[in-house]
Amino acid sequence: MTQQPDILCIGSVLWDVIGRAASHMRVGSDVPGRIRRLPGGVAMNIAMTLHGFGMRPALLSAIGRDAEGEDLVTEAQRMGLICDHLYRSDDLPTDVYMAIEGANGLVAAIADAHSLEAAGEKILQALRDGTLGSAEVPFDGPVALDGNLTEELLQTIATSPLFAKADLRVAPASPGKAARLLALMGHPTATLYVNLEEAGLLCRTEFATSCDGAAGLLARGAHRVLVTDGGNAAAEGTDGDIISHTPPAVMVTRVTGAGDTFMAAHIASEAQGMDRIAALTRASNAATTYVSGETPL
Repeated sequence: MTQQPDILCIGSVLWDVIGRAASHMRVGSDVPGRIRRLPGGVAMNIAMTLHGFGMRPALLSAIGRDAEGEDLVTEAQRMGLICDHLYRSDDLPTDVYMAIEGANGLVAAIADAHSLEAAGEKILQALRDGTLGSAEVPFDGPVALDGNLTEELLQTIATSPLFAKADLRVAPASPGKAARLLALMGHPTATLYVNLEEAGLLCRTEFATSCDGAAGLLARGAHRVLVTDGGNAAAEGTDGDIISHTPPAVMVTRVTGAGDTFMAAHIASEAQGMDRIAALTRASNAATTYVSGETPL
């Protein structure tokens, strides 16, 4: 029997290949470290954290039927994620993300999400055929979207009746893809989760603080925003009302996935009835715990 999800995670589900070194790195550095392959992608990272907070997330993404894809689905199911609605392609390979991290943070990364982009609207079939919803009876719960979806698909989602009743939670996959979120900037139910650099890119300027970034995005027409700034204060804003929280200082041991952890912790906190400041505080602290190397639950 298929388990009924209480949130949908739509976007990249792939393998993360992460190399981490304890030393500072620059272009051309060749240092000892550790290399690991882990389930990743924005949608996957958010789903894993949501499950840890007690929610039942379903993944909507494209995964190949290659060996990497079979391993990834098996691992996702082992972690308790609902995989019944994935688009499994015979022709497209499973996507992968590769990153190098040093003591000075993220050095470089390449995201190969070409299969997700090629699949396009096929990943939304369960929202169309009555399995999770339809145009006549759309899904009415929270939906986490990530910026690895194409700009065309995000524009479709922004006006589609399939999402007319959804509580959209949206995050860019990276600063390089932040502009794709412009399609959802004025959506009446969309909450944007961005970092300070991404807020500046969306507003075509630079901001000094997360509160400034939140104010700028709201002025551009965003319904609701959350802006993070590494170890500095994070901000949440809606209807011109902006609040902030500064997390405790910690030793940073990893950075890939921190923003996804923040977003998932915030969604779960609100689903559990927390007020705005409590949800922001919990999300900010969860991301801080994550980058310190601990489990944020």
